Amino acid sequence: MATILSIETSCDETATAIVNNRKVLSSIVSSQIDLHKEYGGVVPELASRKHLETINICLDRALIESGLSWSDIDAIAATSAPGLVGALLVGVTTAKTLSLIYNKPFLGVHHLEGHIYAAYLDQPDLKPPFLCLLVSGGHTSMIYVKDCGNYEVLGKTRDDAAGEAFDKVARLLKLGYPGGPIIDKLAQTGNPQAFKLPEGRISLPEGGYHPYDSSFSGLKTAVLRLVQKLETEGEIPVADIAASFQSTVAKALTKRAIKSALDYGLKTITVGGGVAANSGLRQHLLAVAAEHEIQVYFPPLKLCTDNAAMIGCAAAEHFDRGHRSDLDLEASSRMNIADVMQLYPKITMT
Repeated sequence: MATILSIETSCDETATAIVNNRKVLSSIVSSQIDLHKEYGGVVPELASRKHLETINICLDRALIESGLSWSDIDAIAATSAPGLVGALLVGVTTAKTLSLIYNKPFLGVHHLEGHIYAAYLDQPDLKPPFLCLLVSGGHTSMIYVKDCGNYEVLGKTRDDAAGEAFDKVARLLKLGYPGGPIIDKLAQTGNPQAFKLPEGRISLPEGGYHPYDSSFSGLKTAVLRLVQKLETEGEIPVADIAASFQSTVAKALTKRAIKSALDYGLKTITVGGGVAANSGLRQHLLAVAAEHEIQVYFPPLKLCTDNAAMIGCAAAEHFDRGHRSDLDLEASSRMNIADVMQLYPKITMT
């Protein structure tokens, strides 16, 4: 079982971890939320600079918390795609430098594969095949997990990701950033049936609708028009709007996830990404899945948002299978998860 030191800097969390197979020995996450809050979203240049300031501190803390030394580490891993290029470069360059200094193998890891492996950390007996509903600020995907490194994207968002929609609606309601946790908390006091909002279906040229793809831009626009209408009538029922919006997103994601699983004969669904922490999604998906005898696994809240433990878990399995990355691997802002094995041109028998 490999012991991996991993780094995650794809967006606005500087994270380091040490993972042994599916066991977390240490996990450090330094959030930049307060830095970006005044801008209502992540500023890439500021994120990159903050990663540079924080990465060495996080590395030291990960080693101290684990009680290990560099001699105990089998390999160094870092998120290499997708994400903000400047932010990714900090993690990738740091990992490759450590690989050279300590003569350890290097593995680049796909960020979305990391979110898939977050479920493994909480469910050590989990095995493919299963469906992963990956919902975050930048991604909303239905991923058929066939094996380590073998993924098929069944559906994705055509516009705004689910987490992005939460942020934009929170901005419309003047609630602050990030929007997901704020709307979730507010929705607890609202009526989810107060307003009927569109779930956002994707029309096909030949007629009908794409069963697995999502769209949230229309939902965001519907909330905007609702707010504008209510502003002319008096006080805006913010909690009811938040609850109705959250319920609509939960239903839309649940409908697509359940259909994907049933159509492909999958009896397990895992959920990853920041929106996996949403209470409305958790409640609705668990309830509907139970009706179809489908098992659903949500990661612990601390593993839903970006962290390096999930990156280390993915890297550990690739390492054990002999997969290695070249030291000339570059950071990439975009990369389809179906192409993840391009990160590992080397196969080393272990």
